[in-house]
Amino acid sequence: MEFGSPGFWVALMQIIGINIVLSGDNAVVIALAARSLPPQQQRQAILWGSGAAVVMRIGLTIVAVELLRLPYLKLVGAVLLLWIAVKLLIPEHEEEGSGKAVGSLSSAVKTILIADLVMSLDNVIAVAAAAKGSLALLIIGLAISIPLVIFGSTMLLKLMERWPVIITIGAALLGWVAGEMAVTDPLITAWVEANAHYLHWVAPAAGAIFVVALGRWLAARTMAKAPALVELGEAAAVAAAPIRPASARPGWLTRILLPVDASDNAARAVEYVIAHLRAHPTPETVDIHLLNVQRPVSGDVSTFVAKEALVDYHREKSLQALERPRKILDEAGAKYSVHMLVGKPWEVITDYAGAKQIDHIVMGTRGLGSYTGGTLGSVALGVAQRSPVPVILVK
Repeated sequence: MEFGSPGFWVALMQIIGINIVLSGDNAVVIALAARSLPPQQQRQAILWGSGAAVVMRIGLTIVAVELLRLPYLKLVGAVLLLWIAVKLLIPEHEEEGSGKAVGSLSSAVKTILIADLVMSLDNVIAVAAAAKGSLALLIIGLAISIPLVIFGSTMLLKLMERWPVIITIGAALLGWVAGEMAVTDPLITAWVEANAHYLHWVAPAAGAIFVVALGRWLAARTMAKAPALVELGEAAAVAAAPIRPASARPGWLTRILLPVDASDNAARAVEYVIAHLRAHPTPETVDIHLLNVQRPVSGDVSTFVAKEALVDYHREKSLQALERPRKILDEAGAKYSVHMLVGKPWEVITDYAGAKQIDHIVMGTRGLGSYTGGTLGSVALGVAQRSPVPVILVK
């Protein structure tokens, strides 16, 4: 593959995209392994741990590129890559953190290095396949994408959390690469070139379609199971939430669940509730439950992270997401209680509404880390479909 040719640039973009999509969990481990250290040591842990992991990953990927020149291995790798892509679309349940608490710079670096070694098999196989045997392409792609993942990990995670369609596109890309990988195995490549050249396009397209279709089907089955909720505790409330009195007038919202994040849509939902309070004949009877739900990290991450670190991580992210909605409510003088949970947002919200005898859910149509292919975000749509109580969606 010639440097600067269209094929070179396509493969380079594939390598960068694969690294970004498959390195999200690694970025979380890096952040969690270093978070308990002093600020100066945090930077050193991230730098040294990530640097060592990069060298190790480049070495492993070069070995993988050479191994893929052997017959049968590309066929086996293609099957493995298809499964890696499908797993990317299946929601994972967060396990209780089983790693040890990190107390020193050396232990943080060790945790980052071991976690990257264990968690990078999928990344190594995918990047080796996308490189198509070109060592120069491999080194350039990794040189560009790995620093992006390390130093831009927070931004990348927020982007994937805000628009999960990035994950779907990444999974489809892996399916495409798996199809390309299969038809270039030394065992069958000569036959394909002579008799079925069209497979160079059909196989990748079939791989992408297969991954997305199977991944979505398995994701739907997984989401049908009861979620495991993690209670992060309640943040300090502005005032004790009042009990709805028997004299509360019908037709008015009295026990409101307000699921929020830091998005503009969530802010508009908060403002809708404030407007309702101002028009309410007895606003002191209104019980507002402000709720933020954090999505769980993968089971791979929790293997290397202590339980306390996971709880602190989710709690910190939840408090950041609640900052803007709380400010709006505080400025309006509204009374509310604050709750923070971890789980699949649409399930946590609806289960909470049933358990707390909420009479209305008020939320934005988008936000809450949802991807939408239509007018409603996936979280809003899931809540509207599952909710045991009326849902008011605010644009």
